[in-house]
Amino acid sequence: MATFEAWRPAERMFDAVIAAQSWHWVDPVAGAVKAAQVLRPDGRLAIFGHVYEPPAEVAEPFAAAYRRAVPDSPFNSQGRRPLDLHQAAYAKIADAIRQTGHFHEPEQWRFDWEQPYTRDQWLELLPTTGGLTQLPAGKTAEILGAVRVAIDTLGGRFTMHYTTLATTAVRAGTC
Repeated sequence: MATFEAWRPAERMFDAVIAAQSWHWVDPVAGAVKAAQVLRPDGRLAIFGHVYEPPAEVAEPFAAAYRRAVPDSPFNSQGRRPLDLHQAAYAKIADAIRQTGHFHEPEQWRFDWEQPYTRDQWLELLPTTGGLTQLPAGKTAEILGAVRVAIDTLGGRFTMHYTTLATTAVRAGTC
C-alpha cells in the first residue's frame, strides 16, 4: 500500500485521474505533479467532494450535542459555514494545480442538489461522516440521540441540501 504521491504506475498512462472525497489526504502540489505524470496529454484531473447542510432544525441540535460530546474538537470553533470552508479548500486545490505548471487553467464546478432522508436513513449514514468516524461509541450514541429527536420533531423525515464542489484541470503538453 502506498500514498498516491508514492504510487508507482508501472509505465501506465491514464485519460483521467479522479479523486472523490479523498484529496484532503494527498499533498496538493505533489499529488497534482503525480497526476500530471500519469495522465496522457489532454487527460483530466478531477477532484470533487460533497458538502451537506442540514436544515437548522437538525443542524442546531447536532451541533449542540457535538459540542457536549467533544468540547475540545476543532469542528466546534470553525465559525464559518461548511460550504464556505470547502469552497476555500477547493480554491487552494486550484492554486496547487496551477503551481505545478503542468495543467491548463483549472476550472471550479459547483452542483447543488437535494436528497430526502427518513430518520433511520440519516442515522445510518451520519456516523460515516466527518468528525463522527473516530468517536467512541458512547459519544456517537449521544449525538445520534439528539439528531433522532430533532428529526422526529420534523415528522421523521427531512430534506438535506448538498453542494458538490469540483476542481478540474486538463494536462498540458508534456511533463
